[in-house]
Parts: sequence; structure tokens; C-alpha cells
Amino acid sequence: MNKVFALLGTWKFWKELIIMTVGMFIGAAAVNYFLVPSHLVIGSISGLSIVLSQLLPIKVSVMIFIINAILLLMAWLLIGKEFGAKTVYTALILGPLMDVWEAIMPSAKLAEMRLASDMPINTANLSSVMGDPLLDLICFVLMLSISQAILFNINASTGGLDIIAKIINKYTHLDIGFSVTVGGAIICCTAFLINPVHLVIIGLVGTWVNGIVVDYFMASINQRKRVCVISEEHERLRDFIVNKLNRGCSLYKVEGGFSKAEHVEIQSLLTKDEFAALLEFIRVEKIEHFITAGNVSEVYGLWHHARHGRNAKA
Repeated sequence: MNKVFALLGTWKFWKELIIMTVGMFIGAAAVNYFLVPSHLVIGSISGLSIVLSQLLPIKVSVMIFIINAILLLMAWLLIGKEFGAKTVYTALILGPLMDVWEAIMPSAKLAEMRLASDMPINTANLSSVMGDPLLDLICFVLMLSISQAILFNINASTGGLDIIAKIINKYTHLDIGFSVTVGGAIICCTAFLINPVHLVIIGLVGTWVNGIVVDYFMASINQRKRVCVISEEHERLRDFIVNKLNRGCSLYKVEGGFSKAEHVEIQSLLTKDEFAALLEFIRVEKIEHFITAGNVSEVYGLWHHARHGRNAKA
């Protein structure tokens, strides 16, 4: 119990709670406004819930709750307590957040506004917010992928299919986006029970695109700069990186190809803001330098931990 109270008193807990709530608020809007009204079944538990709600007298939000409850035990046992606990929270609030969005702005009202406008429509589905399955698909995939990437980045998920994808990712080491696509495609095929073939095909395409976009957003969120600096004032640069940016760095002796003179090259992984701060420091201090920088999409291990005194690692 003491550990629980200690956790509740940390900024990390409240920051991640806010991030999870915002991420799920985006995901709930995607499901409520674009997935449910258009009857698209993208490879997700939300899509499977739509199929089952057509076959059983149960609301989509309630069906989402039931299926997620079953999958949460799998998350706790197969992935870990932290992921399981976070996913319990996100899964439980998806249905209620959908109801919140519906209370704020009913999807039927948006559909009526679209019908009253000059916007081109597909009269085959008057409940659709966008009026076209393809547009609904694009909007849903983009919003859901942002939500998934935000949550995966803090070792959480939207629940449902993401739990299955995370299990596949953990035990097969496949990219998380591809794992989302594989599990989603299987679920998507259940839509043959309620939807015509062309809508199922749209759903399969959406599932594939969802996986690609998740990987894109994950890479964007986790992108770092691998910075290499050669300068005669390398000690000042090392001091700035270590003591001001709180990042580790590595120093290498290199030999110039033309002059054969020895130099010291500093290598470090920095965020975009940290890289900008380093460039500003070099500009203000008028340090002569040679810099190369490249993007790194994935970083693992101790880099994520802030450097503190003797616990620092280069």
C-alpha cells in the first residue's frame, strides 16, 4: 500500500495519466464519429463490437467494455503489470468517453449538418458524418493512429486489439504497426457477417493503413538526433552536453584525412530541442566546429533515463 501512495505522489504518474486520458479522448472521438455511424469494421475491438452489437441487443460501448475486460487479463499475465494497469484504465474509459463526445455533439447532428450543407454525400449511408466510407476511413485511421502512438509510447494501449498487437510485438519482435495489421485483419474479416464485400475490403485497407500510420507516428514521437561534432573546443561542448543538457556522450580520437592531425569527435543522442540548444550554444559562444546529424527513429535502454551524478552512463 505504501508503494501505491508513493506512486500517486509522483509527477510521472499524473503526467502519464493526463497523456492516457488525452490519447483516449482522441480515440473515442474517432470511434464515435467515424467508425460507428459509417458501420465500417476496421480491424479493432471497436470494429468487432460493431459486428456483435448488430447480432446481439447490446450497445457498442457496452460490448467494447465486455471484450476489453476479457483481454485485460491477458495483458496483465503476458505483457506486464505496468502495461496491464495502464490498459485497464484506458480500456475502461473508452466507452464512457464515447458517451461524453455524444453528449457534447451527437454524431446524428453532425450528419444532419452535413446533409444541410452543399457537401457531396453518399446517400446510401445518411448517418455517416463525412457522407462517404472512404472519407470516414481516412479520418478514423488518422485519429486512431495518433491515439495508439501516444499510448504505445508510454507503455500503454487503447485496449482490445492493441493488447493482441503488443503480445505479438513482444514475443515475435515484429514492428508494432505490423502487429496491429495482422491482428486487425483477422477481426476485420468478421465483418462479412453484417457488411457487403466492398465495405469489408475498405476495412482491410484501413487496417493495413492503420499499421503503417502507427509506425510513422511512433517513429516521429521517438525520433532523436545522432549528433557528431568535431571541434578544438570539445571539452566545452562535452561539458555543455553533460551538465546542461543532462545527456551522455562518447568521445573518439579521429585523424584528419588531409592534415593527418588528430582531433576529438563527440557523439551524442539528443532530442530536437536539445540539438537546437546545442547549436544555439555554439553560435553564441562562436565555437568553430564541424557537425553532422542524422535522425534515429528508435532508442532503447538507459538513454531514456535522465543523467544524475555518478549514475550517468556515456
